[in-house]
Amino acid sequence: MNPMRALRQYQKVNSHAQISEASPHRLIQMLLEGSLDRLAQAKGALARGDIAQKCVLITKAIDIITGLRQGLDAEKAEDPASIEQLDSLYEYMNARLVQANVSNDTQIIDEVMQLLVTVKSGWDAIAHQ
Repeated sequence: MNPMRALRQYQKVNSHAQISEASPHRLIQMLLEGSLDRLAQAKGALARGDIAQKCVLITKAIDIITGLRQGLDAEKAEDPASIEQLDSLYEYMNARLVQANVSNDTQIIDEVMQLLVTVKSGWDAIAHQ
């Protein structure tokens, strides 16, 4: 068996185990981490000139952010206005990533990554309360 294939299979099983045991809060953290990972990988693909892989990875990040958007529930929120702001931020991130994908612009990817880090730090702070 190919060692890299075995490693990927282990990572996949480990990831599934983490997901099945995770709280809703942890799942959101994992999604944010996943989007950041995909964007970092997209920057690497772009640096290597692998445009097809860059497209795949940015699209995956957009899909994750779209999933986060779809999971927002203003009716259950203590502050519905904050949910609307987060929805707008996710929409902005996706629009910027489409633009980054078309123009191969790493600065836009960096901008979105910084926004995701800010959102994630908020979620991380909630976990410690």
